[in-house]
Amino acid sequence: MFISILSSFLIVGQNEFRLKSNTNKLKIPFKQVNNLLFIEVVVNDKPLTFLLDTGVTQTILFSLEETDQVKFFNVEKTMLKGLGKENAITALRSKGNTLKISDKFIDTNHEVLIVLEEDVNFSSMVGIPVNGVLGYHFFKDFLIEIDYDRNVLYVHKNNEKFKKIIDKNYKAFPISIEERKPYLQASLVLSDSTLSAKLLVDVGNSDALWLFENYAIRLQEPNFEDFLGRGFSGDIFGKRTRISKLALADFVLENPIVAFPDSISIKNVKLVPERVGSIGAEIWRRFNLVFDYGSSMLYLKKNSNYGDVFSFNMSGLEIHHVGKQWIQKPVENNSSKISFHSSDTSTPRAASMALEFKLISVYRIANVRVNSPAALAGLQKDDILVSINKKPAYMFSLQNINALLKSREGKLLKFEVERKGQIIKTEFVMKKIL
Repeated sequence: MFISILSSFLIVGQNEFRLKSNTNKLKIPFKQVNNLLFIEVVVNDKPLTFLLDTGVTQTILFSLEETDQVKFFNVEKTMLKGLGKENAITALRSKGNTLKISDKFIDTNHEVLIVLEEDVNFSSMVGIPVNGVLGYHFFKDFLIEIDYDRNVLYVHKNNEKFKKIIDKNYKAFPISIEERKPYLQASLVLSDSTLSAKLLVDVGNSDALWLFENYAIRLQEPNFEDFLGRGFSGDIFGKRTRISKLALADFVLENPIVAFPDSISIKNVKLVPERVGSIGAEIWRRFNLVFDYGSSMLYLKKNSNYGDVFSFNMSGLEIHHVGKQWIQKPVENNSSKISFHSSDTSTPRAASMALEFKLISVYRIANVRVNSPAALAGLQKDDILVSINKKPAYMFSLQNINALLKSREGKLLKFEVERKGQIIKTEFVMKKIL
């Protein structure tokens, strides 16, 4: 990673994306991985990949390739806190940057936080290069429509024609924008109670629901301890369980899986009054959404994912993508084959062999849940995947692997891993515990 920090005397104002004057609607394709949305953002003339996240207030850059170079201006040191059990981390605040999302949606005076900690790397958790996070400033001035069915989003100017379309086809929900983040009220049905809950609208959290325990919200039975993810302040651990229902007005979702992060993991998070958790992208991907921060409204419409069952990782494995490596394998060189006729009495010569070099993905076990099927089968943290069900691990994407680990109870999985230079083979049966 190479970042060039330059000084300048630019006059700095507020972050503000602008649509070109002749554009009322802009289509932006996104890549969806593990329910999360990734878009291309050109930062100071360098194309990068950013996670789109309503749960962050600032634009954050945390990863670049070794060969990448991006120039930043007006830099000062700051501290950044977030989810995770570690303390605050050091960052650089840079003002006066140009961000482009296509040539029609541009901010020429954008503030970026640059995180220099090597451990802050979310690319390994999603299997694609991720350079940063874009939040509040993307959403604040326009109507943002997210179409999870088609993997596209639209930036709309606030015009009456589109407002009429929304009113006709979507269900409206009031939201509050507090400290640059959106919140709404939802109804939670637990085993012994029903309560109204103020929840963060968080499209940057791949889970369905996160809840914080208090006098009214208690961890449900059964539950299990699990690795929940990684924040800017370190790894996040907690417990997973189910609740009976999540209701958003007339939309009622049965038996969603809920994560309860432990108190250490959320110690650095400043909670707005009465917030008790977050609604994540495993919920939001079941709808098409329109955010209207200016009018404090969120609009929802069911999509084709609405009826999907809420599933979870039954293996107990957390798999990360840890890079790529070259492999070589012999291949038959067909151009060197010699054909022989019945009258030819000479000794046939074998076709020559050539070596093929291929760049493959490498996957590592980042965490193994205690007493899970994978743990009982002997798999360990830092094992390198060699094959899954006799198929080379590099033939899977990380999203394919995660889907397989959620597939169905009773499924037999055969793993081959490398541990300290030794090849180990084992197998286990997926088991549902919620």
